[in-house]
Amino acid sequence: MAAHRKPKQSPFGGPAARTAVTLALASAATATVFEGSGHAAPRPTPAQVKTEVDRLYEQAEAATEKYNGAKEKVDRARAAFDRLRGEAARRTERLNRSRDALGAVAAAQYRSGGLDPALQLALTSDPDQYLERAALAEKAGDRQAAAVTAVRRELAAVRQLRGEAEGRLRELRAQEAELRRQKATVQGKLSAARTLLDRLTAEERARYEAAVAAGGHGGADSAPGGSATVARADRSSAIRGPLTAPTTRAAEAIAFAQAQLGKPYVWGATGPSAYDCSGLTQAAWRAAGVSLPRTTYTQINAGSRVSRSELAPGDLIFFYSGISHVGLYIGGGQMIHAPRPGAPVRIAPIDEMPFAGATRVG
Repeated sequence: MAAHRKPKQSPFGGPAARTAVTLALASAATATVFEGSGHAAPRPTPAQVKTEVDRLYEQAEAATEKYNGAKEKVDRARAAFDRLRGEAARRTERLNRSRDALGAVAAAQYRSGGLDPALQLALTSDPDQYLERAALAEKAGDRQAAAVTAVRRELAAVRQLRGEAEGRLRELRAQEAELRRQKATVQGKLSAARTLLDRLTAEERARYEAAVAAGGHGGADSAPGGSATVARADRSSAIRGPLTAPTTRAAEAIAFAQAQLGKPYVWGATGPSAYDCSGLTQAAWRAAGVSLPRTTYTQINAGSRVSRSELAPGDLIFFYSGISHVGLYIGGGQMIHAPRPGAPVRIAPIDEMPFAGATRVG
């Protein structure tokens, strides 16, 4: 019976099987084509590169202000730690001197046999000398007791100072870790922007650089009204039209900012050779005798708020919803600001970026 059975076909043979194999090979070839070319990111246009670079620079500036805030906290924590450590060292030195003095007294008592002072005095043969020595011994005892109390108090103070210093050190290390995170964020955004720019041809890159040099902040193309106001930015070192600052200090701040025109933007910089946006406004008002906090989101609360229609020369103008950029208003719808990497300190129209608020200081 078994000899007359129909031979069993192999699963890898026959027309149906050959068809399946053919389809599988075709699918694999199609997948290979898509992976090799279809899945590759298309080369962005110069306009797309500019839009993305502008977005990255805006994010980098927001991260820069967070970095500035973290650095301010690090500086405060380090100063507090150094102050506590110095005070602890001074107290420890005083404590050691007091301990040495008590040790000398204890050694003298040991050398004298450790006799009770009253017994030592009783053994003297001169009554007058006895009374005199008794009074001196009583005073010495009082001083010794006071010295012991002082040592104990100093020891407690040193322990407290060291505990506070350890707490400040932990705080400092946490702030330094945050500072490193913010620094990495800034550097990552700037690196991504440079990578995108490197994808442009030499001609496209030249046009882009010329647009940045002739324009203002990167986000100008998205300014209210949709007009490319960036092209109207004034790069001259002279302020157009009459300038009447409301106060002497405002005039001094503007004069300082004008003297910085052309200096490069460097994130985290506060001068004198380079600035970021809040570093420039802080330095300008410092030259006028007014101390401003370091970051955009703290500078906006450093004075009284004013509306856009109330702007006067010397006011601080803030941009973007995150309050991530600031400039110094100089009148006539213009400001002096440090725009971004590759764009030096310059005069530009205030409508090249989305207005977020303004503050009057001084």
